[in-house]
Amino acid sequence: MSELENINPNVYQKCDDRKITKDEENDDVVDPFDEREIFDLIRNINDPEHPLTLEELHVLEQSLVTVDNEKNTVKVLFTPTIPHCSMATLIGLSIRVKLLRALPPRFKVSVVVNPGTHASEFAINKQLADKERVAAALENTHLIEVINQCIAVPIQ
Repeated sequence: MSELENINPNVYQKCDDRKITKDEENDDVVDPFDEREIFDLIRNINDPEHPLTLEELHVLEQSLVTVDNEKNTVKVLFTPTIPHCSMATLIGLSIRVKLLRALPPRFKVSVVVNPGTHASEFAINKQLADKERVAAALENTHLIEVINQCIAVPIQ
């Protein structure tokens, strides 16, 4: 990898872990997905350039996640750390892949650059919304290897 684009990014404190209720642990109780549950799925995705999570860099925030259980949609806005971040598409793909692997197939997942936060947001959003482009990208063995490294869960 070449030199870092954002040598000294701002690092933010992670939010506390969500308290899990008895109803959430009970498989007999049907509970809808909520924004926090989706955020918890993606908050620990690793940044491709830094040894930090997307939450720690404020690329992902719970307030930028929306869920509509009735329409079966999940939308995630993400904020690149700099306006010319060359890793934005890779970050968006990582978020999308993580959600597609974790959520039931009934959900339509939308991953979008937070408006006004990237110089090429239109082009990136177009790529991330194009199912054929995403599928083609995921057939690239090197790219899927990098994505898998980003979304890997650290061993505790």
